[in-house]
Amino acid sequence: MLQAVVICSEKKYQIIKQSDANEFLTFLLNNLHVALNGTNKTPSSIIYKTFRGRMRVFTRKVLPVDASDEARRTLLETEEFREKVEELPFLKLTMELPPPPLYRDELLQNVIPQVPLGTLLSKFNGSTEKEFKTYNANFIKRFELIRLPEYLIVAYSRFEKNRFFVEKNPTIVNFPISNVDLFDCLAEDARSLHKFTTYDLICNVVHDGQPEGGSSRVQVIHNVWYGKMV
Repeated sequence: MLQAVVICSEKKYQIIKQSDANEFLTFLLNNLHVALNGTNKTPSSIIYKTFRGRMRVFTRKVLPVDASDEARRTLLETEEFREKVEELPFLKLTMELPPPPLYRDELLQNVIPQVPLGTLLSKFNGSTEKEFKTYNANFIKRFELIRLPEYLIVAYSRFEKNRFFVEKNPTIVNFPISNVDLFDCLAEDARSLHKFTTYDLICNVVHDGQPEGGSSRVQVIHNVWYGKMV
């Protein structure tokens, strides 16, 4: 399997080179789907049937900061600045961690922040807005879920690359191991279509060490929790 991964990824993932587990999971699921003769239709392979959900994305372009009130009202009536809605599939929900503190606490120790999973999931409640920047414009987006998958994969954006190096966000996510309820993340018109909206944690991947290296631990539950270094 390792040799097949090297060939299929055109040597992006190699046996002797550390890679990002989150990126590899996306690569693995998509390539398994294609290998199983999958198409863009949701139930076309066991991969999509098991892991693929669907969300609704609301997008609007940010108004120029130097525009007058009258100009803003005029721009809001144009097609360019109207809010647009589209429905998109997903194989995992990616959430952003809050930035770590820049300074040490009173005891001169580095403070490792913590955040509840529910706070991160609020990104998908349909009302939380987040700004996305591109090279020539900024956009405000909102997300809400319209179909939950049988098995839900969540990922945190823990690594941030800049021009010089990679930084790792050490924020701890307080994740309940059972009854994680996504009912509030479902669009109102989709709630009646879901008999169950809760998930139990059955697998976890943890990165230890520096962002450029380190190692990952896989934790899987089968009656009891098992851990393995990879």
